[in-house]
Amino acid sequence: MHDKKELCEKIISIYPDIGTCGIDIDVNYDEEKKSWVVLLKKGGHELAHYLDVPDADSCMEGKQCVSLGLEIAQLKKNIEGKQF
Repeated sequence: MHDKKELCEKIISIYPDIGTCGIDIDVNYDEEKKSWVVLLKKGGHELAHYLDVPDADSCMEGKQCVSLGLEIAQLKKNIEGKQF
């Protein structure tokens, strides 16, 4: 299994406009749910996305981060909608 720093840096490399690890995005492993929790914060908006280990592995291998990408797109849409 990957560590949180590796996963966070990979997410930032795929979605560079979402921010900085430890500030705008944080990644932690939830032992109870056996999945990664990706916390996104931007402009007062927060979003928690659960990324299953196989999905995180695919993301790390550069194959796909589709579900996370959809969540990031939704967060951006929410932020843009509130700014106008």
